[in-house]
Amino acid sequence: MAYQNIKIEINDGIAVLTLNRPEVRNALDYVTWDEIRAGMRELRFNDDAHVIILTGAGGKAFASGADIKALNARTVSEQMNSEVNDILYEITMHKKPVIAAVDGYALGGGCELAMACDIRIATKKSKFGQPEVNLGIIPGGGGTQRLQRLVGIGKAKELIFTGDIISAEEAERIGLIEKVVEDGTVLEAAIEMAKKIKAKGPVAITLAKQAINVGANTDLYSGLCFERYSQAIAFSTADKAEGTLAFIEKRPAQFKGV
Repeated sequence: MAYQNIKIEINDGIAVLTLNRPEVRNALDYVTWDEIRAGMRELRFNDDAHVIILTGAGGKAFASGADIKALNARTVSEQMNSEVNDILYEITMHKKPVIAAVDGYALGGGCELAMACDIRIATKKSKFGQPEVNLGIIPGGGGTQRLQRLVGIGKAKELIFTGDIISAEEAERIGLIEKVVEDGTVLEAAIEMAKKIKAKGPVAITLAKQAINVGANTDLYSGLCFERYSQAIAFSTADKAEGTLAFIEKRPAQFKGV
């Protein structure tokens, strides 16, 4: 598929999906959202892609949020029919691990996009925030739900009620992101992490991601039950046999994803 606002590159099992609108700081319009969904679906069924990195072009923004002029013109009916939440949920539930590599601003929908990923790495100059209340609206792409799950309900309320924009260091301190790196090195850091993940059993990674996601949204007993059945599935795979045999034979495992 030919894309207008994103680009996809795959190298050695690692896919990099780049928001490619640097002239508008990778603002998220409907075309961009649709292409993000199409790109993620394409990578879901591409056996050459084991880990996905989501990033933004230009070095100024991961994604600076929505087009404010478009928001001003959007009707109630259009908002009710928005598929942004569905697109972000697909990213959260994607079978492959997704790393957000943030270099610059991740505001509004950009912050929500980063939060939908599994792991977030950012440069020191990066900024995060949900400033929607300044416009008389609320975070509508999962911000009211994902933020509280990452940083706690009190801190989420503080950030959303005030619309404050915070530094990468503060975002790491409160648990919004996992790692801060030097400016200009975020893609390198994300690729390094992706390589570590790619070397593990792909079925196990998918099962672990699903178990964590289920456990985060249910009670402990249900989460433990899901974990038990997921482990049973892992024990039925050729990867489990290869992984354990490789350990015994003191050699690197050659996982096949089956």
